[in-house]
Amino acid sequence: MRIYRKRQGVKAITFCLTALILFACAVGVGDYLIPDRISVYTGSDPNDSLSFASLIPNEHEAVAVFKEENREDIISATYTANAFGIIPIKNVEVSLYKQLRLCPGGMPFGVKFYTKGVIVIGTTDVDSAKGKLNPSQQAGIRVKDVITELNGKEVTSAEDVTSVIEACAGETIHLKIERDGECFETDLTPVLSASEQKYKAGIWIRDSTAGIGTVTFINPDNNTFAGLGHGICDVDTGTLMPLQKGIVTDVTISGITKGTAGAPGELKGYFGVGKTGALLGNTNAGVFGLFNEIGAVNRDDTLPIALCNEVHEGPAEIRCTLDGNTVGSYKIEIMKINPNENDLKNFVIRVNDETLLDKTGGIVQGMSGSPIIQDGKIVGAVTHVLINDPTKGYGIFIENMLEAAG
Repeated sequence: MRIYRKRQGVKAITFCLTALILFACAVGVGDYLIPDRISVYTGSDPNDSLSFASLIPNEHEAVAVFKEENREDIISATYTANAFGIIPIKNVEVSLYKQLRLCPGGMPFGVKFYTKGVIVIGTTDVDSAKGKLNPSQQAGIRVKDVITELNGKEVTSAEDVTSVIEACAGETIHLKIERDGECFETDLTPVLSASEQKYKAGIWIRDSTAGIGTVTFINPDNNTFAGLGHGICDVDTGTLMPLQKGIVTDVTISGITKGTAGAPGELKGYFGVGKTGALLGNTNAGVFGLFNEIGAVNRDDTLPIALCNEVHEGPAEIRCTLDGNTVGSYKIEIMKINPNENDLKNFVIRVNDETLLDKTGGIVQGMSGSPIIQDGKIVGAVTHVLINDPTKGYGIFIENMLEAAG
C-alpha cells in the first residue's frame, strides 16, 4: 500500500511538473509570438489579428468604442492576450484607426527651422584677468540644455542671449532652462574676457538650422503633410530641436553625391523663393506642417494606409526625387520587421533598383521621408541609411507618424 501511494505521489508530482513546464513554454512562446501592440481599423475585431490567442479588453468601454464605424481620432486600449482562451500571456496595446487615404509624397521640401529658446551645444573657458574661468559650468549649465528665459524675458534667438550677457556689466543673470523635459532655474555670472574686453558666459548656443527632406504624405482634405520620418535634431548634440517656428519652401534637386560604405551620400538642392508652407511640429517620428497649396499634386491620387500588422517582408517601392522636380518610383525589398519597436527603426529595407543604385548608391541624405509603398498601400517612410551599407536602411511605420502628428 505504501509503495502504491508512493508511486501515485510520484505520478502526481510528475504531472504537476509537466503541467508547469508546458505552462511556462506556452507563456514563453506566446509572449514571443504575440505582438506588444496590434492595430485595427474602425469596426474591426482585434481578435482577427491573432490565431491561437484571444484578446479580452481591460477597459469595459473599449468594446463599444472599437465597434464605432466612423471614429475619426486614433485611440488605444489595453487588452489581455490569453493563449487558447485560458492562459493569460501579456498585455497588448490595441490601436484603432480610420481607413485613411493620403496622397503619397516623394517630392523634396526645404525647412528653415527656428528653435523655442536656444540649445547649448558646448561650453568653453573664458580668459579672464583671474585666469581661465567657465561661468556656464559654475552655473550648472550642460550641453543639450535649452535656455528659455533670461531675467524673466523669453529667449527667441542667440542674439538675445549674447546681447544680455555682453551688457550685464558683470551682474548675475537669472536663467530658466529646460533639461530632459523638466524646467529649472539657475544664476549665471559672466566674466570679462581679457582678450576681447567683452563679458562672456563660456557657452556655445544655436537657435536655427536649415535643410532638405522628402515629403511622406499629404492629406488632401486639409493640405497638412508629414516628412522626414525622423525629427530635426541638432547636428552637434543629437537633441531634438524644440520648434518655435518653421518655414517650408520648395526645393529643386541640382545634384547627387553618391553614397559608399562609410560615407553617406546626399541629395543637393537649392531653396525656392518665398514661403510655401509652415512647420507645425517636430517629433521623433517626423515633422508635420501645412502647405499653402499642394501644387501639382492630384488630390484624387490617393492610397490607403497600411497598419503595422499588414506590413510584410517582400517587394515594395519608394518614391523620391532625384532630378529637378520629378518624383520617381524605385524598387526595394522589406527585409526584417520589428513589430514591437516603437521608435523609427521599425523595419529594414534594401534597395535593389538598378537605376537608383546607379545614381545614388542606395539611400542618401535628403531621401529621409520617402514614402514606402507595398501592396498598393502607404506602409511607412525611409528614415536612416546603414552607414556601412548604403543599399540598406531603416523604415518607420506610417501609423507611428500618424500618432506623432496627433
